[in-house]
Amino acid sequence: MKNNILKYLLVFLVFAGTITSCTKDFNEINKNPNAILPDEASARYFLTKAEYRLYASGRYTYWRANLIHADRYAGYFCFGNSGSWWNDELGYKFHGGYTGATWGLYGGYFGVINTFLKLTQQGGDFENPLMEAVGKILEALYYQQYTDVFGEVPYSEAGDPDIKLPKFDTQKDIYQGIINELNEAMATIGDATATGTGVDDLGSNDVIFGGDLQKWKKFANSAKLRIALRAYGAPGADFAETAINECLSSGQFMEDFGAILEKDNAISQWNSSSYADIWHRFGGKGSKWKVSQTMINYLRDYNDPRLEKYADPIPGGDISLKRPLAKDNEEAYNKFPKRLDFIKSLFDEAKVEYTVENVGDTIFNISIPENTYYVGQPTRLGSGIKSMAKWEFFSSPDLYVIGLDPDDNNIAPEIIMTAAETYFLRAEAAVRGFGAGNAQELFTKGIEAAMALYNVDGSDYIANADLAQLNGSDEENLEKIAIQRWIASYTDGFEGWADVRKSGYPKALSQGVSDPDIYGLGDIDGDYPTRMQYAGSAYNLNGAHVDEAVARQGADKQNTPLWWQK
Repeated sequence: MKNNILKYLLVFLVFAGTITSCTKDFNEINKNPNAILPDEASARYFLTKAEYRLYASGRYTYWRANLIHADRYAGYFCFGNSGSWWNDELGYKFHGGYTGATWGLYGGYFGVINTFLKLTQQGGDFENPLMEAVGKILEALYYQQYTDVFGEVPYSEAGDPDIKLPKFDTQKDIYQGIINELNEAMATIGDATATGTGVDDLGSNDVIFGGDLQKWKKFANSAKLRIALRAYGAPGADFAETAINECLSSGQFMEDFGAILEKDNAISQWNSSSYADIWHRFGGKGSKWKVSQTMINYLRDYNDPRLEKYADPIPGGDISLKRPLAKDNEEAYNKFPKRLDFIKSLFDEAKVEYTVENVGDTIFNISIPENTYYVGQPTRLGSGIKSMAKWEFFSSPDLYVIGLDPDDNNIAPEIIMTAAETYFLRAEAAVRGFGAGNAQELFTKGIEAAMALYNVDGSDYIANADLAQLNGSDEENLEKIAIQRWIASYTDGFEGWADVRKSGYPKALSQGVSDPDIYGLGDIDGDYPTRMQYAGSAYNLNGAHVDEAVARQGADKQNTPLWWQK
């Protein structure tokens, strides 16, 4: 046992040196690597990485998984303006490298959480059932996100030392399994408030809840409700209704706190990146992104006070559009008027005061007051219109999202799950006939919690915006709940994308695109993406089981519906 402890301690010291430090304990180790003795070693030092690697991953995967895929599928951000390296069709066509990075994010994380669980399980070198319960909650959230991105993935046989090529489990079995994991974790925690004392207390090494087990328990029950409602209505999901009722009966929810990760520069951005890191360190305008038309419209048109926290006014100014000569590009010449009308329609929709001056048949000068209006970029603009979708026409994310510089910590935290979401989930459950909660009261509290996350006063909005009132049919009310939840999940692309796929709202996203003169239709003919394709490495390393999964769930395409969508 002592040799094993020394082995894990050595691994930890290498890890601590890699990430510099994110807690007081790490700082002490960096000052004196010999300060931690074998009898002071603890599994708590392995928790921090298990927390941030999934929700604030390294630069490579943050760029390729979050920004290129999830955030854009969710309808939060767009590439494809005139300054961008790509048109906004990127991600809607299969790209082995970018998809491989996303698949690798989950494959790599498994080793991190599995190590923590093995250390804390019965017979482990740092056996501690309460720490193990925390690990099981994280593992359940990991598998929920993993299967929501790809569909069937390895689950029941993953980590079995006797099975080199684990089978892919159905989403139904994964969802039922992770609900069971959350139940076990909550039962283990019971009334406990900490995992122990001294080195057995997670304490500040728990960068989500500071070692507060009752917060972990409420988080687990809130996450269970998310998972159960997502499964509700899917084929064979008989367990979902029971799980929903269990969650509501327990009353254990995050209400005055959320599961979030504050940014910490002490962790290397190669290991834990941020929007600030990507925005300020890469490629001028080429790598940068704009806020979507769908998001801006909901904020601007309903006088949502979060608008100024989510986005900045468009740069505007005097901008020239040049019509190609017919002899150089006849197609672009012929389609220029249609595309110009489309650009103008965006300004008209946003009530922008602008002028267009024709200089002959080729130059069109557009003049817009600077830094005055909010205009979102339409999602999935294609290559044909890219040169006309000027950087100056669309709103960028606000500094609270992207920071003043690449090391700015005074930015929006990484969202794992918010109190706002738990209220919206309970409001949805009430509309669907579960429990005795008042849907409007829960809905209002959800909006209040969402506003509080961005430090804005939502009282006028709640009193006056129709989008804040459940005053319609059940379906109309479910739509409003879904949209408010989607707005509140801004920057959490994986959950935002899942919400659109499950609810079908906002329709501006879920209905896809169809006009190839304006949009990039991708490999899926303009359909809304419902999953990501498996990476080439999955086929190379475990091809037989991938083929079995594809045979069950449908073609390995981005528009094949997931189990809980059917």
